[in-house]
Amino acid sequence: MKESEELRSRVQQLRAKAKDLNAEAERASDPEERRRLKEKANRIASESEQVSGMASGDIYPMQ
Repeated sequence: MKESEELRSRVQQLRAKAKDLNAEAERASDPEERRRLKEKANRIASESEQVSGMASGDIYPMQ
């Protein structure tokens, strides 16, 4: 598999994980657990944007 295909696959995996965590957070009854899950989802979504930039050839990672 080419590197760009691997990066696209990674982006898809990260976005799916972030979506799953957000859904899990919505179902959580404990406010602290909900906050923790949403923060983790946001970190993963941010990572997916960085990987997406690398896949598109953007040499400057988002900060």
